[in-house]
Amino acid sequence: MVEPKLPGAVERYVNLGDCYDHEGLKKVRGELEQAMKGYKGCYARAYRCLRAAAEITADRTALIQTPELEEKIAKRAKGILSRECRRGGEGEGKVRQRFLSAVTHQGFLVEFGTVERQCRRVYELVDTYGISHLLLTHLLSGAVAAGWDVIACPSPMAPDRLEHLILPQLSLAFVTTGNGTAYPRHPYRRLRMDAMVDRELLRRNKARLSFSRKVSAALVEEAVSSLAQAKAMHDDLERIYNPYVDFSRVRTTAEWAVRELLGNEPEHHLGEASTADRQE
Repeated sequence: MVEPKLPGAVERYVNLGDCYDHEGLKKVRGELEQAMKGYKGCYARAYRCLRAAAEITADRTALIQTPELEEKIAKRAKGILSRECRRGGEGEGKVRQRFLSAVTHQGFLVEFGTVERQCRRVYELVDTYGISHLLLTHLLSGAVAAGWDVIACPSPMAPDRLEHLILPQLSLAFVTTGNGTAYPRHPYRRLRMDAMVDRELLRRNKARLSFSRKVSAALVEEAVSSLAQAKAMHDDLERIYNPYVDFSRVRTTAEWAVRELLGNEPEHHLGEASTADRQE
């Protein structure tokens, strides 16, 4: 539920609860309570696992992030910006934030198709240790300063860290892969972020880094399993609810909302079924 800031003047309430057969639902209250309890518990477990995985990933990144690495990445970003993001207009560009990836009941998904529909040139950042965020931060600030609009895509597990960038005006994108994800097409350019990490540092911390990757992957796998259970329980909830929902009234409400959004005058009030709906 989203509370309107200026109800009536700007936003309006849409109460789909009026579409329920409340008397009928009272008869299946026990089933609903049981299904709802398990459903919420699965989500809570999934979120705990994802938070833990994000913490372990952050620890792994901190272990190999050195001033020397940051300098290398800043230099690489400067070269990319000089080649790809020359001055494009007056003032600074705008930044919009959108999630391009997600952890779902089907696993970790990335909508690379969204990138391909907007960009001909795609840089693939192959990253095992979570350092592409450093490069993307430089690229974001540089592109905006040059006057280009940027769609910044944060990590779903750590929203304070960048995972992908899309610059539609330049038909240019930067996507992070690794740890189970891969770009499905041949990229415009591929940057192996791991190659920038100090080899001796990796050698000294090999066991710890390996353990960290395994634990993080196991936690994400457990989260996916929990989300799959939540999806199954959600399907059960829908099965229980569906016989007690007036879907003709739902359609009427949706049609009213469409007319409001398009600026047309509603033919009847919210919640009132049309003559055709009443005849159904």
